[in-house]
Amino acid sequence: MPELQKAAIAGGFFNPSPDADGVIRGIPLLAKYGTGYYEALSLATARIALNASKVKPVFLQADGINSQSFLNNYGSIEAIKLNSTPNKRIPVEPLLTALIHYKSKGGPNGGGFAYVSASDVIKKHLAVDKLKEKIILIGTTAAGLKDLRTAPLGLDYPGVEMHANVIASILDGDVKQRSDSTRGFEVIQVCLIGLLLSFALSRFKALAAVLCTTAMLALVIAFNYWMYQSFNLVQPLATVLLLIVALFVFNITWGYLVESRKLRGVVRRFGEYVAPELVAVMAEEPDSYTMEGEIRELTVMFSDVRGFTTISESMSAADLREYINIYLTAMSEEIRGNRGTLDKYIGDCVMAFWGAPVRLEDHARLAVASALKMQSIAQGLSVDFVKRGWPALKIGVGLNTGEVRVGDMGSKIRLAYTVMGDAVNLSSRLEGITKVYGVGVVVGEATKNAAAEFAYRELDRVRVKGKTRPISIFEPVAIATDIDDVQSALLELWHQALDDFRAQQWDVAEKSFRSYLEVRAEDLAAQVFLERIAHYRQNPLPADWDGVATFVSKFSE
Repeated sequence: MPELQKAAIAGGFFNPSPDADGVIRGIPLLAKYGTGYYEALSLATARIALNASKVKPVFLQADGINSQSFLNNYGSIEAIKLNSTPNKRIPVEPLLTALIHYKSKGGPNGGGFAYVSASDVIKKHLAVDKLKEKIILIGTTAAGLKDLRTAPLGLDYPGVEMHANVIASILDGDVKQRSDSTRGFEVIQVCLIGLLLSFALSRFKALAAVLCTTAMLALVIAFNYWMYQSFNLVQPLATVLLLIVALFVFNITWGYLVESRKLRGVVRRFGEYVAPELVAVMAEEPDSYTMEGEIRELTVMFSDVRGFTTISESMSAADLREYINIYLTAMSEEIRGNRGTLDKYIGDCVMAFWGAPVRLEDHARLAVASALKMQSIAQGLSVDFVKRGWPALKIGVGLNTGEVRVGDMGSKIRLAYTVMGDAVNLSSRLEGITKVYGVGVVVGEATKNAAAEFAYRELDRVRVKGKTRPISIFEPVAIATDIDDVQSALLELWHQALDDFRAQQWDVAEKSFRSYLEVRAEDLAAQVFLERIAHYRQNPLPADWDGVATFVSKFSE
């Protein structure tokens, strides 16, 4: 040591200055001992390398504090200046500590600084050119020599390399610093990002919230890195990152609880009315579905068992219960499976509608398709019922499309999600009319126009009870593309017969209707018109006869 001290140009201390968590993030550049001030190894080495002779403190208020009293005002010194050419300004923290800009991972394989074995130098195994014009720090890296320190990069960072990092930063002019506005900047950053994320995440779905949070984390980290690299400013990062993560976790947790509650509410309100698939659709935006009444165009269905009074009188209570339960279950499953909403059971009658609570652009098509499928299901059930010794099953279905009020309706004692309006009443009347014409399904003109994919037989123009304006009623036959040549010819024959009837061409119309019956002998609608022709021949019509059949009760003319 005496020989080294004698040969040294200057000296420097290398006392570590760990933070409260034991990690060394900075090195004090100056220390007072007795009446003198001493440089750290890193500062002294850099000063000699820069040919500087003086170290001068730079105060926050240049005229308020002088160098004679700086010992009591460490917090007022913002930098240390070397009188090199050009001058080097080294920013410092309180207690004259310079932040270490770690340029390497530490150790011989850290990738930052070249390591040379001291024994190679002493034994002259190393060429002199390898050391020429280099700054050499002599230190230890072996664990047993106890100069491994705790750094942000690991628990075994060589202490001598910490000084190497500081020297390199002084020479490169990239010593990092915390600005005086760091705390204020952190507060502003926390407030702005907190408000922005709180507003955004509350409106995003899960995936969008994840993407937004990830983007915000990346943006904050990128901004922090840019400030660090471009301006040598060390900005607080942990608080902001924790805030972002905390807001995301809170939003996801809160969203899960709220959405779960909303989902349970949707299921509770609509689960008994609509199919699970529609409930799943509604659960995606539960706030969009309420029980509040609104005006909406829907297609309404009424389905009834033909001759149910006679059926109920011929069966035991237990058999009747099973009979009606099987029927209602099959019809309800078809309605819900085709996106319909079950309204209620009225004895043997099923009331349903399409287009609410979930909006369906093709509600009329879905309703007609269900009505035809229900007829097919009823035929299958009827075969099974007859095998059991029960009465055969026949149903009539009425469909009508129009504007109705849909929502919670009822009394203070009991509410139900249902529909009301003139279109609903007409649908009920059409179901009753199926008995008159002996058809399975009758639809109004609005439904026929809205579900143009199907082929229809126009049954009549009628004036139902309670309405003064006549309406055209139709029987859906099948999907138009599935109609064969025989069915197409029959439809043409029927519509020609109907035109002749309305033109009071009784003989021609009668011939056409009888030709129709030759193919479909059981067709009640053709028989109805033949009866009318016979009646009108005996009872001449008034001059203003419009060909409209008027129903004075729900089911009879």
